[in-house]
Amino acid sequence: MAHMNLQQLAVFREIMNTGSMSAAARNLHRTQPAVSAALKALEDSLGMDLFHRDGRRLVPVPEARYLLSEATDVLNRLSAARANMEGMRDRVRGSLRIVAMPGPSAYLLPAFVSRFTHGTPDIRVTLSTRSSPQILNLVAAQSFDIGFCDLGAGEIMSNSLSDELFRSVATTCDCVCALPTGHPLAGLEVVTPRDLDGQPMGTLQPGHSTVTRTRAAFDACGATFNLRVDAQYFLPLLHFVEAGQVCAIVDPLSAESYRQQNRQNGAISFVRFDPAVPFDYALITPQQRPPSRLAHEFATRWQSYVDEVVRKPGTS
Repeated sequence: MAHMNLQQLAVFREIMNTGSMSAAARNLHRTQPAVSAALKALEDSLGMDLFHRDGRRLVPVPEARYLLSEATDVLNRLSAARANMEGMRDRVRGSLRIVAMPGPSAYLLPAFVSRFTHGTPDIRVTLSTRSSPQILNLVAAQSFDIGFCDLGAGEIMSNSLSDELFRSVATTCDCVCALPTGHPLAGLEVVTPRDLDGQPMGTLQPGHSTVTRTRAAFDACGATFNLRVDAQYFLPLLHFVEAGQVCAIVDPLSAESYRQQNRQNGAISFVRFDPAVPFDYALITPQQRPPSRLAHEFATRWQSYVDEVVRKPGTS
């Protein structure tokens, strides 16, 4: 016995909706013999007639009305699946689960996600903020499609890295010096540790590579590193800089976040710092499964945006 197929169900539904072979053939852009043959094949596969033939009229049997309900459900679900797949193919439909460290999550990443999804209401986004070690674990566990983290947060980071768990694209950039706009050093093109000798400083907490590298730069030229404030993330330090209480060596994305949020009345100037203090970001995706077309497109464009930001000159 032959099995019924989707083409036969589509023909049957159209006959039920129009009440005639000729109208069904016309609506389906098929010949009437082809429609008649499809209906005959469906009836053969079911082992029962679906219509009484009353001259040229087709009168559906009670079982046909049940089949119409089922066929409509199947065909509608197929149509929805096709539309969803086309939307995924064209990257206008789907979901993105993104987790990032607090700096980019505060402003840059939401603004970028907003632009990326503009005009595509069928894209659903989950945006979470976690520490960088947590991000590595969450992406490795496939809880998120994309992670954006800092690779300088001490030994826990290097111990967590594994090519078997996720793919990563690293970006190294140079930190900049954040100074209160009215500070005597704010007008310089380049600030050095000698310029900051004895100045109250803000840094990340001990163990981060930027702290180690900044202190080493001060020690190398005999300058005094006067630590006043340390914080887990860069953005909180900028409040102290803005208040004129400290200077700080910060990453370019935190600097760009501040610039974009305070375009009219920025109270901080960002100046190139020499010697360079590298800061390492990574964009990571789960290794166990390839990213969706949507996730791949997002990751590519976000990485390009990050590269563009970190290439900007240090001065604001």
